[in-house]
Amino acid sequence: MEEKDFERIYSEYRAQSELHPEVGKDASMEKEEIVAVRKNESGDIIAFKTNSGRELDYVTALDEAKSGKIAHVDVFHKYGRDIIRSEPDGIRENNLANLPTF
Repeated sequence: MEEKDFERIYSEYRAQSELHPEVGKDASMEKEEIVAVRKNESGDIIAFKTNSGRELDYVTALDEAKSGKIAHVDVFHKYGRDIIRSEPDGIRENNLANLPTF
């Protein structure tokens, strides 16, 4: 079985952002961020509010997240559908479920 140099592979992966700075922090500064959520009676997130004050239904937010217009979120296919999740950064306070409600 071939041994892999995981450190080298990861370093090359990280270096990609240096080659493409538009993918880094400067690009995310131009994107909207989700600052609040609306939940239904079951506790499911059904809408989002951005830092520009726009209120987005789930489907619209999903489409904008897929097209890269919203910073710090990822779209995953789970439970048989696409879902929005906050980027995994280890900070519980900015997880979508922990944001203020509107």
